[in-house]
Amino acid sequence: MVTGVGVLSAAGRGLAKLTDAAAHGKAAFGPVTRFDVSARRTGRAALLPGALPAGAPLSGSPLLSGSEPAAASAAALLDAIAQACRQAGLTAEGSELPVLLALHSDERTRATVDAVAAGLRADRTAAGVTRVYTGACVAAATAVADAAVTVATGRHERVLVAAVHLVEPGVFAVFDAGRALARDGELRPFSAGRTGTLLGDAAAAVVVEAAAAAERRGASALARLAGWGRAGDAHHVCRPEPDGTGVARAIEAALARAGVAPAEIGYVNANGTGSPLSDQAEARALRRVFGPHTEHLPVSSSKSVHGHALEASALLELAVLVGALGTGLLPVNAGWLGPDPDVGLDLVLDGPRTARPAYALSLNSAFGGANTALLLAPG
Repeated sequence: MVTGVGVLSAAGRGLAKLTDAAAHGKAAFGPVTRFDVSARRTGRAALLPGALPAGAPLSGSPLLSGSEPAAASAAALLDAIAQACRQAGLTAEGSELPVLLALHSDERTRATVDAVAAGLRADRTAAGVTRVYTGACVAAATAVADAAVTVATGRHERVLVAAVHLVEPGVFAVFDAGRALARDGELRPFSAGRTGTLLGDAAAAVVVEAAAAAERRGASALARLAGWGRAGDAHHVCRPEPDGTGVARAIEAALARAGVAPAEIGYVNANGTGSPLSDQAEARALRRVFGPHTEHLPVSSSKSVHGHALEASALLELAVLVGALGTGLLPVNAGWLGPDPDVGLDLVLDGPRTARPAYALSLNSAFGGANTALLLAPG
């Protein structure tokens, strides 16, 4: 069960604001003011509003080097973790709570981990960080799957998974140089005229807990993690396998683990980065798995609202899915210009679609051909 969710995103602080923004297609992209983008092809991203907790720098600060970015990332993470633990009703877990952390791998990773661990110990939330995941854009989904296995096998009653990505100049420059960022400054998943992705800030945390343990302490389940799948296609260092076979195998693994038929899936929060090749491959993967059911399967990519948060994307999008299952409002696929004949999906457009799916999928893919699928059911 997912018993707690905490989130900071460009939509604001907390799950309710993210859920509302996703449901109504309120895209949060704006000019990057955190660092100089005058030499870049694109100057837009989805940035956190206001300032981070504990006086950590954010808007209007350079975030260029040293401990400053690590402090900002750690502060955002600790805020999200506090939200999740509070909602789950957890206090002073101490050494009993494993913490799985998804982060970007660079020279500041250790400083961020150390700062988060110190904050966890100070609040008596946990003894430290148990494991760090740096597997690109599926890092957080991989951590969630590992948390689910840990709980399902009885090794721990509950696990905390957290992830963070703050838009910073180095990664922004790499994505810009690789022509991966949308030239028109809009992220348009699965749409005709899409030109690429846009980056976004995110810090998110979820508590994954055994149903029996949650029941004993009277905790409410926000959603049930019914299945998970992971697959690699090893097709290319950054291009997806054109037929989406890796994505399809990840979905099939999640469905098989849950014992759920494709026709029982009522919504997909797709990876949908806005990349012409990636979106096309993912659409093929969905048609391969769901066959005729694809015509009636609502699909959208919440990245169109909150941006691509890289290592934190999967956890942010899992939070979106938890919110959608709770409200019965499916997220809008924002940025839409018109149909792409090579996509052919039932996209959620123009406004939230009311639905109460029995099962919903969250999909993520990463450079190197890594693919993940997380299958959720209402709590």
